[in-house]
Order: sequence, then structure tokens, then C-alpha cells
Amino acid sequence: MKNRRILFLLLICLAFIAVTLSETISFLAHPVPAAPSGGFDGARAYQDVLAQSAFGPRVPDSPAHAQAVAYITRELASAGWSASVQTQEIGGHSAQNILATRGSQAPAILLGAHYDSRLWASNDPDPLKQHSPVPGADDGASGVAVLLEIARTLPKDSAPVWLVFFDIEDNGEIPGWDWLLGSKAFADSLVVKPKAVVILDMIGDADLNIYMEKNSDEEYTRQIWDTAAKLGYDKAFIPQYKYQVEDDHLPFIQKGLRAVDIIDLDYPYWHTVQDTADKVSAGSLSIVGTTLLTWIKSFPK
Repeated sequence: MKNRRILFLLLICLAFIAVTLSETISFLAHPVPAAPSGGFDGARAYQDVLAQSAFGPRVPDSPAHAQAVAYITRELASAGWSASVQTQEIGGHSAQNILATRGSQAPAILLGAHYDSRLWASNDPDPLKQHSPVPGADDGASGVAVLLEIARTLPKDSAPVWLVFFDIEDNGEIPGWDWLLGSKAFADSLVVKPKAVVILDMIGDADLNIYMEKNSDEEYTRQIWDTAAKLGYDKAFIPQYKYQVEDDHLPFIQKGLRAVDIIDLDYPYWHTVQDTADKVSAGSLSIVGTTLLTWIKSFPK
């Protein structure tokens, strides 16, 4: 009996050591880069992911969707930006795009991300869950979180930037819906011509692998990936082309604008019910946010 008790305690100790070691390895693999004074704070951005996730899936016409709109506009106002909700009709649906500006200048750069969640978890391995809504922690909330933290930390003397949070992006291949409805409506109504449009989508994965996207503007893509490399983030921003993506940058390219899509499609929980906040890393948010902030600071005014 005594030997069994000793063996049991030994097994518990070994299990504890294994869990601790696993957590340590995970942290070392995806540490949160230290934010310089006034710099991008990945931990604070992760709180934005948690806040959006707590609302539930932000599907159209849901209480969670309305809460997300209120949260985004409130955080933008707290950061000193003017935010307006632009209701636009498209494809038989009403898109509530959120535009944030600071100052009266036309934008040199337009940064965008969608905030809605997909109605159906079409890629879920469980057929019984494929008509459930997607929680959207990475696919939606991560891009929003980075934009909100950029709003808090972008220097006022940088090139002028607009932030846009797109609605109803993610419901293509569902009867009565299409992809990119919010960004299409916004691009159709855009009367200014920014020099660059940069879209963030699914950039919070703890195992971050962002490849160059084939539809994107080549020069700006190279600039952003080179910026990441200089910051030591070349393992996250991989300087190779892999995907050609239908995403929110396309409506702007079709309008003759130069646009870049920053997206990690190597995400195993895409359009499943497992796209939850525990799959998102503050370190990944910091890598993307710090790279973009650094690139913007070098952009001609």
C-alpha cells in the first residue's frame, strides 16, 4: 500500500512537471514582445479579443453584433478618434460599417478588418455543428483588436490613417448571402483615394504563419514583410507567396487602389465552433500590430 501511494504521488508530480514544462515551452515559442513606451501592447489587444468573444458570435442582427458595434465605437472614442456607423444596403442586407478618423485629412492609409462572425461553422468536423455560428475569436475579433490597439498607440504626427471595421464579410456560400458585402459597400461609396489599403484577417493564431498573398500589391507587401523581418518577426511573416485569397482587399483593388491582405490561412479552426479565444495569442497580436505601426511610421505623409 505504501509503495502504491509513493508511486501515485510520483505520477502526480511528473504530470505537474509535464504541464508546467508544456506551458513554459508554449510561452517561449510565442512570447509577448515587450511594448516600448507608448508602443503596441499585445496583452491589451488580447483583452479586446476576450471582450468581443464574451458577447458571443457577432452574427447579423444579433445582440452580440450590436454589443460589438457599441464596444468598438466606445473604444475608438476613448482613444480620441471620431467613429461613425455607416449603414449601407447591399445584396438585400444592411451592413453596419464603422469608420474611424482622427483629424480632417484624407487618408494616406486605410486599415480594415471585419468584426462580424460567420453564421455557419461550415468547416467543423462534426456535421451536427456545421449550422452553428462561429465564435470568431481569430476570424474577426483578432483583426479588430489590432486596429483598436493601433488607434490607442498611433502617433498623431504619422501619415493620416482611417480605420474601418467591416460588417457582413463572412457569410459566403450560405443561401441568400455572399462574401465581402460590407467592404464592397464601403468601397463603392468611397470618395477619397488612399495610397494604401491594408486588411487584417485571422492574425491572432498562436502558431502564426502569415504568407504573402497573391492578389496583394507587391511593393507594399514587400515593405511590410521587410519591416517584420527587421523587427525579428520573419518566422511569423513568411516572405513567400502561398495563397490567393478572396478577402476584403479585393473590392479596393477592383476600384484601382493598392491593397494588401495580411491573413493567416493556416488556421485549423477556421469556420469551426473551435475558433475561440484560447486559440489566440497576445504575442501574435503584438507581432502584427508592432509591424504595422513601424511600417506606418515610415510611410510618406
